[in-house]
Amino acid sequence: MTNEPTNESTSSEDVSLSKDNTLQKDAPIKEAPKKQSFSNLMIEMVICIILPTMILKKLSGDDQLGANWSLVAALALPIVWGISEFIKTKKVKLIPALGFASILLTGGIGLLKLDSAYIAIKEALIPCIIGVAVLISSKTKSPLVKVFLYNDTVLHVDKVSEALEENNNKSAFNRVLKNATAMLAGSFFLSATLNYLLAKVLITSPTGTPEFNDQLGSMNLWSYPVIVLPCMIVMIYAMFYIFKNITKLTGMKLEDVVRN
Repeated sequence: MTNEPTNESTSSEDVSLSKDNTLQKDAPIKEAPKKQSFSNLMIEMVICIILPTMILKKLSGDDQLGANWSLVAALALPIVWGISEFIKTKKVKLIPALGFASILLTGGIGLLKLDSAYIAIKEALIPCIIGVAVLISSKTKSPLVKVFLYNDTVLHVDKVSEALEENNNKSAFNRVLKNATAMLAGSFFLSATLNYLLAKVLITSPTGTPEFNDQLGSMNLWSYPVIVLPCMIVMIYAMFYIFKNITKLTGMKLEDVVRN
């Protein structure tokens, strides 16, 4: 602590004393990450969904970019975004890596003019791999359910762990995490099923044609309301299942468990 003078309004309004006796700033520190996260999400949606869809649907004609180059241009945008994010974070994560592989497979199927039926198989394969990985990881020291739902970004994990120890409910909470793991894996298997059905319904034209690109753009656009929303509902249910059981097994209030 320094001996510089501070006025009363600053100490009472902007600074609060936490339970571990450390001084914390209130509003300015909390708001910036939220705004930055929302901004990044909007940018990612534009680069990875909206622009590729517009390119595939509007620029695939022979008098424009053509089927092949429009496919390359549309897939290049999310690839460049993914590489830039990797350079920033310096981390290779399972979901972005599989998404990157999915983009490359789509490009390969389109440019090599393979049977368009492979698109449906590819669309189902990626979420299936994630679902299986979630189930397998539950047998390891680093289950993926903790990455998606039970992590220090969302919850005060240390406080929860201490409270579980004090109440002798560690084993009961492990059963809760196993149930949440099944729900999480189920959300990815649901995604695989919906992905496959959507691709089979929308992708009917041969690869390497403007019609195929147009249908690929439609699938890209429809995947969010048709696939992402139902899977998000399952994930949110699993998350609240964990929250409910944490409060039940620890005796803590929800506002003491969930981070701001």
